[in-house]
Amino acid sequence: MKTYRVAIVGLGRMASTIDDEVVGYPSIALPYSIAAACKASPRLECVAGADILPEKREAFRGRWGVSALYADYLEMIDRERPDLVAICTRGELHASMSVQVAQAGVKMIFCEKAVACSMKEADAVLNACRDLAFNTGVLRRFDSRYHAARQAIARGDIGQPRVAVHYAATNLLHGHIHSVDTLMYLLGDPQVESVSGELRPRDTKIENNRLDRDPNAVYHIAFAGGVEAWSVPAGNWDFEVIGTEGAIRGMNNGADWELRKVEAAGRHRFFRPAPYQPPAPFSATVYLLEDIVRAFEEGRPTLGNAEVTHRATEVCLAVAESHRQGNIRLSLPIANRDLYVWHV
Repeated sequence: MKTYRVAIVGLGRMASTIDDEVVGYPSIALPYSIAAACKASPRLECVAGADILPEKREAFRGRWGVSALYADYLEMIDRERPDLVAICTRGELHASMSVQVAQAGVKMIFCEKAVACSMKEADAVLNACRDLAFNTGVLRRFDSRYHAARQAIARGDIGQPRVAVHYAATNLLHGHIHSVDTLMYLLGDPQVESVSGELRPRDTKIENNRLDRDPNAVYHIAFAGGVEAWSVPAGNWDFEVIGTEGAIRGMNNGADWELRKVEAAGRHRFFRPAPYQPPAPFSATVYLLEDIVRAFEEGRPTLGNAEVTHRATEVCLAVAESHRQGNIRLSLPIANRDLYVWHV
């Protein structure tokens, strides 16, 4: 079994230290950081890192024993020739770095979410990474409990899906890129036909086609095939898909799950609890990185490939564009490719 060399750009939270924050949290199976996931996987070896801050480079060296550390990530790629590069920097850098890493000849890329701040940037990432093994950090897509829910929906356990709902108040690009991607994944990644939405607070103004903060938002998505999805700005990161014969819901950020099935009683139909045992969680980060490797070896698209990533990004930016135009419904693709929403 071949082992692949991993280099990380940006040696902070997701690269190195986030496990310290989430240990004991029932929704998350460790390891969570990229470096910790590499250490846990027999397929991956973290061999190099880059960060513009020397204190972060030294902290990474002390924590992970990696000695090939650089201030310039392109110099790192040129000298170390990694097989896979993980981009864990600020959101405003994700798109340009993804493009430059691809242009440097790297065939396997992980990029933290969201991949872009505008559709112009997202288009560039799609063009550069379309044929690469590419995943982003929307980790529910790589979580066994969401895999099982998707399989239950696909085999008809709830009949034909009609409505999908996300419950939580969150910001547009840092948060809703997760909710949009998860709803898409649970439904089998259908095409998106149209989007409407609004930013919160409702009087948020987008001036000069740019927002220099990441506002909260709500949305409605119309998918091909007639399924609709909504965000509700309350709850604890619950996801529910309601079908003609039942519903499945993940609660408390995926820690708890419930399946309900239709029970007929004369002319009436009730949703009643049905047996459902989700699988034990495993590290979604390990699964994500190993999916990149398996896709590369098998010559297939990754689970969260550049096309899927581009679609979820466009939904989020369409919400902002809908708000900018007075909460109108927009068909995809949206015309305004320059609208920019900054995120951390």
